[in-house]
Amino acid sequence: MILPKIAVIIPTYNRSHVLGRAIDSVLKQTYTNFELIVVDDGSDDNTIQVLESYGDRLRFFKTMNLGVSHARNFGIIQSDADWFALLDSDDEWLPEKLELQLQYLERNPQFKIIHGEEIWIRNGKRVNPMKKHQKAGGWIFKHCLPLCAISPSCVMIHKNVFKKVGYFNENYPACEDYDLWLRITPYFEVGYIEDPLIKKYGGHQDQLSQKFRAMDYWRVLSLFAMKDCSELKGDEIHALKEIFGQKIEILKAGYQKHRNQEKFKEMLKLQEKFNRSN
Repeated sequence: MILPKIAVIIPTYNRSHVLGRAIDSVLKQTYTNFELIVVDDGSDDNTIQVLESYGDRLRFFKTMNLGVSHARNFGIIQSDADWFALLDSDDEWLPEKLELQLQYLERNPQFKIIHGEEIWIRNGKRVNPMKKHQKAGGWIFKHCLPLCAISPSCVMIHKNVFKKVGYFNENYPACEDYDLWLRITPYFEVGYIEDPLIKKYGGHQDQLSQKFRAMDYWRVLSLFAMKDCSELKGDEIHALKEIFGQKIEILKAGYQKHRNQEKFKEMLKLQEKFNRSN
């Protein structure tokens, strides 16, 4: 079995209270040919002290507070590895996460992106994901349209994927992962492992999903951008149109209800442009 070097990227912002759990879960991996890079996105808590306590077991960088997309991208470009694995600082890998993905890759060398199942923890208790959150593999562009279908903490990506479609969109304060999966999945088949690879923690107030009310705003922008993707097939184009129409109508109704005429007009113009292009 080839033992590729994997760059593990952890972006973090003011999460010193859980950062050690994430770091420790990487350092306890059964697969050990990796380098760990942590990018501190301008924290003003004791994150630096936590990172310094690990000595040379990791590399860390401190940047201005420019958001999670910039932090991930910054970390990625620091490494010459062929494969990249991401981990949010509030999540935790299971010990065999990387090993299971490498074993999968050995059996299926054609894949350039691999993810798997998750254990969900909400407010300290294990919960079962809803049916709409079911993970999948293969050509999953349509599966990625309604909501984010791949967890950044669960994914392993080859460098050639980034060369093809680019990095995380740094203009997005949220849904940057949804946007990237939409750009990847028309071009790359996704590998899927049925075993849990991570513990995904939720319910805390500093999650982006708690901070932003109209998350579909950025999803609609991503859907709009995908209308020009020449790689999409007929059924994928139909699904794209359907989801775009559903999401933008919900946004328009919400903006009208809250008397946000600026955003309502923005969505109306976007919808007209989308319809004209089809």
